[in-house]
Amino acid sequence: MMQIAVAYTSSTVETEAVPVVAVRRHAIHEMLVPFSVAYLIGAFVTDLAYWRTALVMWERFSVWLIAAGLVLAALAAIAAVIDLLIGRQRPAWFRALTYVVAIVLSIVNVLVHSRDGYTAVVPTGLALSGLVTILLLFMLVGGWSLTHSDLAGAAE
Repeated sequence: MMQIAVAYTSSTVETEAVPVVAVRRHAIHEMLVPFSVAYLIGAFVTDLAYWRTALVMWERFSVWLIAAGLVLAALAAIAAVIDLLIGRQRPAWFRALTYVVAIVLSIVNVLVHSRDGYTAVVPTGLALSGLVTILLLFMLVGGWSLTHSDLAGAAE
């Protein structure tokens, strides 16, 4: 029985490893804002469904979606303030103020939705949800962030 031994030779030159992908740090609030926006826009969709069908289920969905959107908006606001305090960032005033106006209108909207009956949604609640949706979509033209990173410059 013959055994064959295989010897490997290494002719590679040792070099330093160069990372292929550079890590970009995202602000924490950038991960929370999309959820609040989705909930608040979803409330507009369920308000439309309630307007067309008059099923109370859709009105209840709207209340829950607005409440969840407000909770996540509060968390995003806290995270944005923390990002401003500890990071090298500055506020994106237009997006931040548009977001604040949308949140204040959503607070009024959840109070309107807390009323009983069809008038809890139509026409005031539906109009407020539509206005909030327009504001949020207008805000998102520039991106999710409520701040600008000083490291990346003013291009963000």
